Amino acid sequence: MYNIKINFEQKGLATTTIQSSAIGDSLLEVLLDNKIELHHNCGAVCACSTCHLYVNDGMDYLEELSDREEDFIDRAVSPRINSRLGCQCILQKGSGDIEITVPDQSQFLGE
Repeated sequence: MYNIKINFEQKGLATTTIQSSAIGDSLLEVLLDNKIELHHNCGAVCACSTCHLYVNDGMDYLEELSDREEDFIDRAVSPRINSRLGCQCILQKGSGDIEITVPDQSQFLGE
């Protein structure tokens, strides 16, 4: 079981913690299943950077960064060393604490 703490850079959204045992699911899927919106314009196939997030803690519980993901992270708004794409952060076997920060998504059209 994973405890996933989600911080938001967008004003008005409070930090929340959810639990998940969905091994093999992406952080994007886990967030959406818990009614937490994370943009994913390409349909979660690693073809854009709208599901960009920051993994503050628990990177060891996620599938490793691929070259393709790294290429798309370079196109994200304000990438950092701990940047990942939510669609590519696949939960691995195990349990522990993961902490992420969702960037302000109000910059995307429709927000």
